Amino acid sequence: MQFAPDLQLPSLPEVTLRALEACQQDENYRTISQIVSADTALVTRILALANSALYGPTTRIRSVDQALLRLGTRRFHTLVLTAALRQLLFELGGDEWQQLRDFWRHSLTTALTARALATLTRYSEPDEAFMLGMLHNIGELIAIKTPAAETKQYYFDHQSDIAAELVTAWGLGPMAADAMRYQQALPNELRDAGHLVKLISLATRLALSDAAGIAAAATIFGLNEELTREINRRIAHEVSGMAASLGIPLDDEYSGESATQQLKQVILRQTIASQAIQLADLNGEMDSILAETVNSLTLVTGLPALCFGHVDDNLVLLSGTIGDIPHFSISAQPGGSVLTEAFTSGRSVSLGDRAPTVLDRQLLSLLHAPSLLAVPVVSGDKSSGVFALGTDKEDLTATTELASLFTRQLSIALGDRTPAVTPSKADHQFDEEIASAQMRKQVHEVSNPLTIIRQYIFRLRNRLEDSDVRQELDVIREELDRAGNLLLQMSRSDSALQDSEGIGPSTELNAELKSLSRILEDSLFADSKRKLDVLLCKQSTEVAASAPPIRQIVINLVRNAAESLPEDGGRVEIRTSAPVWQNNRTWVELEITDTGAGIPEQIRESLFAPVSTTKGEGHSGLGLSIVKQLIDDMEAIIACRTGQEGTTFRILLPAASHKKNETD
Repeated sequence: MQFAPDLQLPSLPEVTLRALEACQQDENYRTISQIVSADTALVTRILALANSALYGPTTRIRSVDQALLRLGTRRFHTLVLTAALRQLLFELGGDEWQQLRDFWRHSLTTALTARALATLTRYSEPDEAFMLGMLHNIGELIAIKTPAAETKQYYFDHQSDIAAELVTAWGLGPMAADAMRYQQALPNELRDAGHLVKLISLATRLALSDAAGIAAAATIFGLNEELTREINRRIAHEVSGMAASLGIPLDDEYSGESATQQLKQVILRQTIASQAIQLADLNGEMDSILAETVNSLTLVTGLPALCFGHVDDNLVLLSGTIGDIPHFSISAQPGGSVLTEAFTSGRSVSLGDRAPTVLDRQLLSLLHAPSLLAVPVVSGDKSSGVFALGTDKEDLTATTELASLFTRQLSIALGDRTPAVTPSKADHQFDEEIASAQMRKQVHEVSNPLTIIRQYIFRLRNRLEDSDVRQELDVIREELDRAGNLLLQMSRSDSALQDSEGIGPSTELNAELKSLSRILEDSLFADSKRKLDVLLCKQSTEVAASAPPIRQIVINLVRNAAESLPEDGGRVEIRTSAPVWQNNRTWVELEITDTGAGIPEQIRESLFAPVSTTKGEGHSGLGLSIVKQLIDDMEAIIACRTGQEGTTFRILLPAASHKKNETD
């Protein structure tokens, strides 16, 4: 049984379409990673390439995120486009489409379950568990594309061995291979097996959502039935959400023919745009290149076009496909026209139904067209020129997509002309700081709407009497919490890692709280009846912990505090104190206080247990459990004081020190 490491396997066309779309629109790394992670064939391709000899004897890749970082967006775009072309060669029948859809659902369910179990049982690499969950039944995917019945059955019967062989070929290590090899072992045989082996075996069982999986969870990890069912329910909702976002029907009969036709059109447009770029001479100065490529753009779109270059803060008409080109120069500053708006915004702008400016009318006259589309050429973070195309007023979607594909390919080609310069150490550090700042900005922008949505769900829940509907809303809120936690993990930087001298990560608590308070005020405390007070001490609050878990703790506790406030309003207070001396150690104190009704007496004794909740039956209340786990991991202390006048959580975080603290 021999397989090439770079297998050619079928994907659901909806997933490939979404991946291509994400690359075309230059979506962020996290979005692309989530799409890739949802498909076994794409995971296989990217994993094989990232661990290939192309990158030499480097550290082995053990997650999709690591693989994407190694390959880069452009190389990944090429990989997806190649996979899409090969996808068209697979001729699947009705039953095979159904099998492919069912395989996708089962593998994704297993992967998500493996990651949830890894987090719950504190496995150090939950992303590795997720990836192996996606790969555990790869033999079934190989069987789907295999025409010979006897060979097909062989692949079905030897899935565990096939997965183990491929994982070994990709250099993922013996523990990963064992997780594949022993995934079907009986639960009572796994009690003292390796952690990763137990995770994958249990995840494959829980993905079936039957009583045997519930019993296995108790045998392997000692999980109670209520918590296990809650995990199953949350994963099922997540898979349904992913399928809905991709347009994959889970309950009806499935055929990928329609999506495959769409995929053919997308591939054709990308190929046309790429070939048209190659017809132009890309040597020489920027203005010469832009002037040269306008002919190729007209060839692609079939529309008359003008090309404007950026010269001394002006837009100068360089060339066009309209006959004689007049001398035409205008200010590059925005003045209301589609041309200057496209140039300054860096995105395509159509005239549509808006009232044309004088410049718009001039361009319409030159192009002899009833409408206008402006498409910028963006190099790096600024526009170097802009194309104006004469269009009609109907169905601009295909034209806009083709023109945008063309200019994106042109931008890439222009970027490749820049000679490579070896950056200095200072340049590298500066680039890292810029990337980190950009990441924090993106996390802030995405966290805002997530938190706002969560708050509105909470308010809607309180207006409903139907307990079943309220429980469904609770599930939605928990999923939003999980999305927020993933954002926090995204924002983790390498600065949080230990340095060569063994000094652990440190965070300035006050600085983190200032940043978080803006997000919390804009969302949880937008209502004028509710108020957030942040009282920060003037002394240093540097703590021996990385920023992501601190943010996660604060967001969870402040959310709970805000939701405990009565309808007529109230106040939540965040306070820091430092230094605090206790138990022969120096701490930084964080207090979060609310003026709510307090925590009900019946759940105070088991406040941080996973099953404690006031959110209705069937919910595990994992929020405070996660907080307690994070507190324990950073060797901090948490205490709660509650009563009719409100609740206070007091947290002692270890103060950062360059000297190892020998007392505890």
